[in-house]
Amino acid sequence: MPANLPELAKTLAKALVDSPEEVLVVAAGDSGYVKLELEVAEDDLGRVIGRSGRTARALRTILSAAAEKNGQRCALDIVE
Repeated sequence: MPANLPELAKTLAKALVDSPEEVLVVAAGDSGYVKLELEVAEDDLGRVIGRSGRTARALRTILSAAAEKNGQRCALDIVE
């Protein structure tokens, strides 16, 4: 699993939140499928999800596009 997907998720999330030091990304999976779990501070949860989930959907789209370039599939879960 290339290290760039978790790092990309972390970089994007840190740009959105007020407490970037509390951003944590855990990656699991194999060479064909990567599952990312994003954990942020409780106060920043709304910023990462966005109105009607728009921000979360945009994050998933960016990560899926990056994964597809590597011949992979990617899923992003935002952990409360």
